Amino acid sequence: MGHWRLQHSGVTARRGLWEVHCDPYDATHVFVRTPDGWVSVPWTHLPMVSAPFAEFTWRHARVLAAEQGRDDTNETEVARVLDDLLTRAQAGPVSKLSDRIAARTRVAAAAHRPPSSDDARRPEPGKPADGDDDGLPATVIPFAIFDADAEAERW
Repeated sequence: MGHWRLQHSGVTARRGLWEVHCDPYDATHVFVRTPDGWVSVPWTHLPMVSAPFAEFTWRHARVLAAEQGRDDTNETEVARVLDDLLTRAQAGPVSKLSDRIAARTRVAAAAHRPPSSDDARRPEPGKPADGDDDGLPATVIPFAIFDADAEAERW
């Protein structure tokens, strides 16, 4: 990504700025559109943080940093508070709000993981899984097709 730094993106409609996107449930990376395609750029303080986190977790860490008297505009300070929050969240509840934030972070991280190898072994829809076939065919009851014109004539 370094060789694109301080270069014009080639898009004059955007004043030469690069197109950047982020996943609000995984704030550890941003995605930059380059002439070669999308590039994933890791967060500069990623080695300091012990677990993946979402944007709402970062906002909560900034609030905690301000409450502790730290500079909540300094990214390094907030990253330290965030790491402490995530480390304590793995050990157990801290406060109700912090516990909810940590739980939301765990759910968001789990929802954005690639499918496991168990998912590859699931049967196709409509086919029974191994050991699920009881030998009796199921009765299929088709739904009728809704005809709006015929329904309007009944009114």
